[in-house]
Amino acid sequence: MTNDIYSSLNKIIKNASSVCFFGGAGVSTNSGLLDFRSKEGLYNLKSKYNRSYEEMLSIDYFLEDTKTFYEFYREFMIKDDVLPNKAHLALAKFENEYHNLSIVTQNIDNLHQLGGSNNVIEVHGSIYRNYCMNCFKKYGLDVIKKSNGVPKCSCGGVIRPEVTLYGEALNSRAWMDACNTFHNAEVLIIGGTSLHVYPAADLIRYYRGKCLIIINKEETPYDSYADFVFHEDIGEVLEKLLEI
Repeated sequence: MTNDIYSSLNKIIKNASSVCFFGGAGVSTNSGLLDFRSKEGLYNLKSKYNRSYEEMLSIDYFLEDTKTFYEFYREFMIKDDVLPNKAHLALAKFENEYHNLSIVTQNIDNLHQLGGSNNVIEVHGSIYRNYCMNCFKKYGLDVIKKSNGVPKCSCGGVIRPEVTLYGEALNSRAWMDACNTFHNAEVLIIGGTSLHVYPAADLIRYYRGKCLIIINKEETPYDSYADFVFHEDIGEVLEKLLEI
């Protein structure tokens, strides 16, 4: 894209009454995290277990073999030593300066908040929130990291992540907040997601705004509906789009 297009979009975004950024795993890959569906993504790695990694992220597998689920989860899903990258930082800087940006994320890594964003809706939950399946006592991440095997509550119940696994419904409050954010957005920026994960990808149906921008290295099913499409590095594009 030319600098003129970036400049024009920057003005549109700054002058919009509300902007929604909807992001997926590709937002965090520059921080060292794996995405899921790309050629180098988690689901294309050879599994160390008797199930694919995609299957292991299901509620059925969690209930069937909780111990092995946690072996996998600790190795591949708990990455609390990574830092926000330029995409997270650009979004936070823009939000703090213009106050018209809301973030709806499919990620569970908390990197938007660590980068300084405040208005974040996590439709798939967070690795930092966990709870007992018996008494619903809440726990932080350390109880998962420091436990061996299946983490247990003081009441004896199994502790599970407050993360939406395949086969589970999304948190109803987060879903409604996300739907309202999409519906009220004048500008929608979609980044780092294949738009193949449902029901989260259905959120785009609630958008009624004026300018749809998609940033993803690979094509998405909604590219033809977008006003602008960038198949480039998301951090570099966001820095230019949101330049203050």
